[in-house]
Amino acid sequence: MCDFVKNGFLIYGCNGYTGKLISEHAAKLGLKPILAGRDAAKVESLAKELSLPFRVFDLNEEQKVIQNIGDVKVVLHCAGPFKFTSKVMAAACIKAKTHYLDITGEFDVFENLFAMGNEAKDAGVLLMPGVGFDVVPTDCLALYLKNKLAGAADTLELALMMRGGRISHGTAITVAENLGESGMVRRNGKLEKIPNGTLVREIKFEQGRKKKGVAIPWGDISTAYRTTGIPNITIYNCLPDKVIASMKMSNRIGFILKWRPVKNFIINRIKKRPAGPSNEERETSTSVVWGEVKNSFGAHVRAMLELPEGYTLTALTAVKIVQNILEKEPPHGTLTPATVFGADFILQFDKVKRIDLK
Repeated sequence: MCDFVKNGFLIYGCNGYTGKLISEHAAKLGLKPILAGRDAAKVESLAKELSLPFRVFDLNEEQKVIQNIGDVKVVLHCAGPFKFTSKVMAAACIKAKTHYLDITGEFDVFENLFAMGNEAKDAGVLLMPGVGFDVVPTDCLALYLKNKLAGAADTLELALMMRGGRISHGTAITVAENLGESGMVRRNGKLEKIPNGTLVREIKFEQGRKKKGVAIPWGDISTAYRTTGIPNITIYNCLPDKVIASMKMSNRIGFILKWRPVKNFIINRIKKRPAGPSNEERETSTSVVWGEVKNSFGAHVRAMLELPEGYTLTALTAVKIVQNILEKEPPHGTLTPATVFGADFILQFDKVKRIDLK
């Protein structure tokens, strides 16, 4: 299968909200990805709209997946929730000797894919989960802060803040699938469960602005650890008090939220809402990533990134990473964006600004 030169890339899950944004951005740049997914009508419709080739297949049969991805150099996997789909696609990519990218933010997905790193390396394949928001900017900021601190850092804290917009069906369904689960941080290099909504801190942005952040079990507790080696990592999301109160309540009713009929009820309601932010909402919304590293001697460094709206940024970073891999063979194994492309990778995109804080 691999005795010929592989060319191009395939976007799987092209008809989802974020997959469509990525497909449109790629087409706008003059790229010719193969669009793919399991919904024949939706995939074909988008392919005709963008004048792109397409394939229809599901992930139930590994051999069928391998047959459909074996002639491309890169798969950009956009079909979540990734806890159900990523391992199947990544395993097929390893066997097909095709590089694997995805746009997940789920820490357990990262952990699973890092566990496949040696297998990927032996096969000459790169696995790079998290090539969108938030992992690309947070990963770049984490590495920047580590490099800037004099002496070895032992603590990293990151915080996310959204200004406007709304989340997509895919993001909301991923949240629903994880309802009832514990919070998660990294302590002394190990993942450690914490009760939801109980770890809160004040985040100080530029010009004295302050927001309340609550610890969330986000992907950076996996990715930033591999990128920086810092053993103690907490990720915060700046959320209203009512949301934080709901997170605390989930600790008492987690067994109900884990019940499949409850999850299905919530997911069905999600699917009745708009698929994601409108074009106008994405144009007028922004996001911010804040970070701080410290060491045992009391030294610290803080900085933040001002960023475009998250889904817009995902399309930009994901397609750029694909382009980089098509142009130059990447290192192999499971690796993070900043490890491969450096701390300044995020600065090349429009409306991105890095600010050092006191």
